Amino acid sequence: MTASDKDGTGSGRRPSRRDSAPRRSTSGGAHRSGKRSAAWAMRSAAGQLEELLGRAPESVSAIKPTEDGWEAEVEVLELERVPETTSVMGTYHVTLDEEGDLLAYELTRRYTRGQTDRRR
Repeated sequence: MTASDKDGTGSGRRPSRRDSAPRRSTSGGAHRSGKRSAAWAMRSAAGQLEELLGRAPESVSAIKPTEDGWEAEVEVLELERVPETTSVMGTYHVTLDEEGDLLAYELTRRYTRGQTDRRR
């Protein structure tokens, strides 16, 4: 049985871990100091990138606050292969403003899922 048979979409791609873009509550995920949380920024970056690429992010591998908002590294399945360790992944650098709106994104790396980075 294929993934499309299991999820009923007929698309051949795995179903998204999330059903929709991040929800923005009235508090917006803000802390008492007014700065939004890293978890909120991760959801915002992943949701908006998914909207633009049409592919669900696998994970957010890095997130950091900046003076003007947030920067994140988001891992996306670019090409699904069998076995899964040979699938092609992409790392996208995403820039968000203080409100969580995506300002820019860039594909910075492509690699196979089974590939590991060598430490110096």
